[in-house]
Amino acid sequence: QVQLVESGGGLVQAGGSLRLSCAGSGRTFSTYAMGWFRQAPGKEREFVAVISWNGGRTNYADSVKGRFAISRDNARNKVYMQMNSLEPEDTAVYYCAENPTPYVSGTTPKDYAYWGQGTQVTVSS
Repeated sequence: QVQLVESGGGLVQAGGSLRLSCAGSGRTFSTYAMGWFRQAPGKEREFVAVISWNGGRTNYADSVKGRFAISRDNARNKVYMQMNSLEPEDTAVYYCAENPTPYVSGTTPKDYAYWGQGTQVTVSS
């Protein structure tokens, strides 16, 4: 059974930064690509970023390119997302998810098999 637990969310002013963490457990964490998604109130869950099994490749949504950076530490079974220059439009619940392949390939929720419970990020103007 895969378990994913996000942390690091909070309230920040526009222009500020946050670092989200996702701790994985249950099986061979380092085998699979990992993604971050977000969901704002009244909106569908949307892709933010994905990282390959070994961290060698990444992919980002256009809305966060140049501001967010995804990384992973397989020795600690963790995935991170550094979020800089935050904007009010970034306000959402952020979820990490496991892609059942090693590669950077999935950008829709249906491409991911396991999900964390989410962490709230609120950016004030």
